[in-house]
Amino acid sequence: MKILILKPSSLGDVVQALPVLRLIKRHLPASEIYWWIDSSLAPLLEGDPDLAGMILFERRRWASPLHWGEVWHSVRGLRQQAFDWVIDLQCLLRTGIFAWLANGKLSIGLDEAREGARGFYDHIVPRPSALTHAVDWYLRVLPVLGVPVDWQFEWLPPRPALATSLRRKWPVDGARWIVFQPGARWSNKLWPVESYAELVRLLAPVTPGFRFAILGGNEDRLLGEVIARGDPARCLDLTGRLSLPEMVEWIRLSELMVSNDTGPMHVAAALGIPVVALFGPTEPRRTGPYRQLDRVLQLNLPCVPCMKARCTYFKPFECLRAIPPAAVFAAVQRRLAETTSAGLS
Repeated sequence: MKILILKPSSLGDVVQALPVLRLIKRHLPASEIYWWIDSSLAPLLEGDPDLAGMILFERRRWASPLHWGEVWHSVRGLRQQAFDWVIDLQCLLRTGIFAWLANGKLSIGLDEAREGARGFYDHIVPRPSALTHAVDWYLRVLPVLGVPVDWQFEWLPPRPALATSLRRKWPVDGARWIVFQPGARWSNKLWPVESYAELVRLLAPVTPGFRFAILGGNEDRLLGEVIARGDPARCLDLTGRLSLPEMVEWIRLSELMVSNDTGPMHVAAALGIPVVALFGPTEPRRTGPYRQLDRVLQLNLPCVPCMKARCTYFKPFECLRAIPPAAVFAAVQRRLAETTSAGLS
């Protein structure tokens, strides 16, 4: 059995789709499973024990007509694989076309497919309701394929060698870590950086033994600098300094994450790390931290959730600006107390 999963982006979406891979491999151990993924996210799945291989989607490169020959070469490679199942969990026009061009014996996609992608599938899986979580929706493809759904798998398997390398590279040991994820793809998903800095100042006196690691890409460096000034001695600014796999391992070794609605939040949820998630324009019941939706802070404003990438409210970005650092501080304290109690029981 040879299977192709199409889920090229984004980080959070790929992480939320991983249970589909895990369960297919668990119940069909002889299967060969391939993943079509954006090349920028490929390090997340490099060496994955359940994958036979990855097929890279060069999104930026293939946008230029100069490289369209590479697209056809990739399609020919897909067809030569002779896939039995092609599972499209992205369901955009480009993935629908690739699913069709892959010429598998059976193609399956999701019913909320955009841009007309649903016309390329043999079977379409509906979303039970508008508020069904993405993870649960993706998993609904499995019963159609005769694959049982259970939770006997490890969502993101550890990378011991990488964890050892982190400990040599950074002052990991000797402290307990709270991680902050202040960036996000949408500007109106950002809790103000000044609020993160104030949160550091509030936490510092009451969290002896803890340090604060600030995660993010190169585009988040300014955010990291501002937050670190809240307590320079206890903050470790890692923005722009970690690879994607290193970021995953940093989250794994932490005890709690405070995050905007963004991909690393889903990594924390997948690892079972307690999360305090700050939501504004998006709907946490659809895309919040899985199995931690009660840990989301979101204001009850008339425009929430607007599901828009740009804010049009008469008070711009009010849905996140009005979340006070004191409320987040209280939520962090509750989560830490729960974690301590669970560890003692």
